[in-house]
Amino acid sequence: MTVSAGTAWARDHAHLYERNRQGLEAILLSLKRQPTAIRYQGSSALAQQLARDVHERIVSDQLFHFRNKSCLLLVLDRVDDPVTPLLSQWTYQAMVHELLGLNNNRVVLKGAPNVTKELEEVVLSPTEDDFFKRNRFSNFGELGEAIQSLLKDYQNKTKTANTSNLNTIEDMQNFMEKYPELRSQSHNVSKHVAIMGELARLVEVCSLMDVSQFEQELACADDQSIHMRELMDKLASMYIKIPDKLRLGLLFALRYEHSSNLHRVKSEMKKGGVSDDLIDLMDTILKYAGSRVRGPGLYGVGTKDIMSKMTKSFMTSVQGVQNVYAQHNPVLMDTLQSVQKGKLKQESHPYIMGKGTVDDVPSEVIVFMAGGVTYEEAAKVSEFNKNNIGKMRVVLSGSTVHNSTSFLEELKGLP
Repeated sequence: MTVSAGTAWARDHAHLYERNRQGLEAILLSLKRQPTAIRYQGSSALAQQLARDVHERIVSDQLFHFRNKSCLLLVLDRVDDPVTPLLSQWTYQAMVHELLGLNNNRVVLKGAPNVTKELEEVVLSPTEDDFFKRNRFSNFGELGEAIQSLLKDYQNKTKTANTSNLNTIEDMQNFMEKYPELRSQSHNVSKHVAIMGELARLVEVCSLMDVSQFEQELACADDQSIHMRELMDKLASMYIKIPDKLRLGLLFALRYEHSSNLHRVKSEMKKGGVSDDLIDLMDTILKYAGSRVRGPGLYGVGTKDIMSKMTKSFMTSVQGVQNVYAQHNPVLMDTLQSVQKGKLKQESHPYIMGKGTVDDVPSEVIVFMAGGVTYEEAAKVSEFNKNNIGKMRVVLSGSTVHNSTSFLEELKGLP
């Protein structure tokens, strides 16, 4: 986040900036893409610098001279959307990352109740696990049904491979051919059942359904008096964990940063068990991504277009009727919708190159977000790509993949 805080290109953090620049160039080379247009987030000096440096490298280095259709490189900054990394997650991959940790495709279950030794550390990779590949963007309810189906399928296969049915040499040969597959499937079933069980336990122990519903309200609606009352209840509750009280306080501060209630919120956070150094993050996050720093897209588009803001709020409320835990839409998706419609404004996302030389709607968009992306955004981009096959494809990348813990850790490191 020192990157997205706009300090990474300064002398003290030059190595971090270089790593991001090299990573972005490596993405373009691995995909064999030469952008026909480059745009950046206008509110971020970092995004501008990164876009300029990558453009200079492309122009000066023959390696980047690939032939491809219209391709937009869009350089963004986490600072424009500090809300998404703070929210509870309800899709499989994002939940695992948030509640258990997902590092280099590995999940550590050691210490979780009723987990056998062989499942203390497991691999969750879409390239090696077909079930995970199919269901990583499924919500918690869909996931439960999918695991039930996985278990039933395994039970049916073990019945047909019953050793009591081995009456001929051919039966034995067939059994031995299927045995490695059955052993592998047995481990896979046990792995997903164990992960699902631990996720369900944590959701209950941490009262996450209650917490998440309020998070979504803070992210999507504007009603300070009601939100203040509910926040006070949550901060005083013995059932809400300290990290969740902190996240709720930060979400309230971002939504109502000019409110006179913030001092009281800090006081109640302290009474609720949040330590002073964590309470200080409220000031840090407003310095990092307050309304004076970020672009106008987080809570609507600004007072100049009040109808658009009201429409967005209304649509969010309507969508929330179906699923109160998935009302929030990351700022990234609003940006991509604008690109798709050819309406992404130059004032908010200026061109480094390509203005007037390509179609308004590119066939491919490569997004690089300095300061990190989230699995929620990855799930939304995957859904976007499915709905726009043959029209526009999005490749999502960033300096890291954040959950709330890693995001807050980087906040702590800001000056």
